[in-house]
Amino acid sequence: MLSFIIRRLGTMALTMLCLTMVVFFLINLEPNLKKLAISQTEMHTSAEQLESWLANHGYRQNFFVRYGQWLGVMPKQPVTDPATGKPAQRFSFCNDPVVPTFSGVLEGDFGCSTKFKTTVASKLFPALGATGILMFWVLVVMVPISLLIGILAGMREGSRTDRVLSVASIASTATPEYVSGVIFTVIFASWLGWLNGSAASASQGITFYNFTLPVMTLAIYGIGYIARMTRASMVEVMTQQYIRTARLKGLSFGSVVVKHALRNALIAPFTVIMLQFPWLLTGVVIVEVMFRYQGFGYTLVEAAGNNDIDLLLGCSLVSVFIVLITQLISDVGYAFLNPRIRVQ
Repeated sequence: MLSFIIRRLGTMALTMLCLTMVVFFLINLEPNLKKLAISQTEMHTSAEQLESWLANHGYRQNFFVRYGQWLGVMPKQPVTDPATGKPAQRFSFCNDPVVPTFSGVLEGDFGCSTKFKTTVASKLFPALGATGILMFWVLVVMVPISLLIGILAGMREGSRTDRVLSVASIASTATPEYVSGVIFTVIFASWLGWLNGSAASASQGITFYNFTLPVMTLAIYGIGYIARMTRASMVEVMTQQYIRTARLKGLSFGSVVVKHALRNALIAPFTVIMLQFPWLLTGVVIVEVMFRYQGFGYTLVEAAGNNDIDLLLGCSLVSVFIVLITQLISDVGYAFLNPRIRVQ
C-alpha cells in the first residue's frame, strides 16, 4: 500500500506539472494579455503603449522563463522603472522583489491579483475557506439523506417505495443547479419570504436564513446521484448467496440488511461520495454567483472576467490538486473497504 501511494503521489506531481503548464500557456495567449493590458491602462491606449506596459511588467519574457518563475524554480527578475531606469517592483500593491529572487508557487508565492490589487494568496485562501464551509454543510445534508434514500429503495427492488424514491432521485439529478436555484429562490425567498435570496451576508455570519438556499441547491443534485448509485449497489448485494443463506438461517430482514448487506453495499457509494468534491468545486461556480456568495467560484468568475492571470493560475492549481487528491483518497479508501481488491 505504501509503495502504491508513493507511485500515485509521483504520478500526481507529474500530472500537476503538465496540466499547470497547459493552463499557463492558454491563460497567457496574446488576446488575454492584450485584454489585461487594456484593463490596467485605458480603453483608448495605443498599441505601442500596450506593448510597453506588457514588456515593463514582464509579460514579454520567454514562456518557459515565465513558467519557471511562476513555479519558483527560476528567480524572478525585477522590472525596470521607465522613468528612472532603476529596478522596481512588478506591481506596487504586491511584495514583488526588487532583486532577483526565487519566489514562486513552490515558495508559497502565487503572484499578484490585478483585479483585487493584492496578493493572490490573500484573496484565494479566504475564498477557499468560505467555499469549504459551504461544501461541508452540503455534504452534511447530502450524504446521509442520499444514503438513506438509496438503501430504502434498494432493500426491496420493484416495490412502491423503490419506484417513488427512484423517480424522485432521477428528477433531482436531471435538474441542474441554475434551474433548482431559481425555483428555490422564487418559492422560498420571493413567495414565502422564509429565506434570503442572497448569501452575500454569510461572509459576516452564517445563519439558516442566508445560507439554506445555496446549500439546498447544491445538495439536491448530489442527493439524486448518490442515491441512485447506492440503490444499484444495494440491489446487487441483496441478490448475493450469503444474503439468501442468512435469510434461510432465520434472521429477520432488518437484521440481514444491517449486519450483512449494508457494509458491502456502501463500498461503491464511498467512491462516488469522494468524487463529489471535484464536482462541488465546479458546481459552486454557478451557485456562488447566483447567490452572491464570495467563495472560490465567485473569485474564479471575477478572475476570468477581468483577465486576472495570476489569480486564474492559482484557482487552476487548486482545482487540479483537489481532483487528484480526492481520486487518491478514493482509491486508497476503496482498497481498504473492499478486501477483494489487491493493490498491484
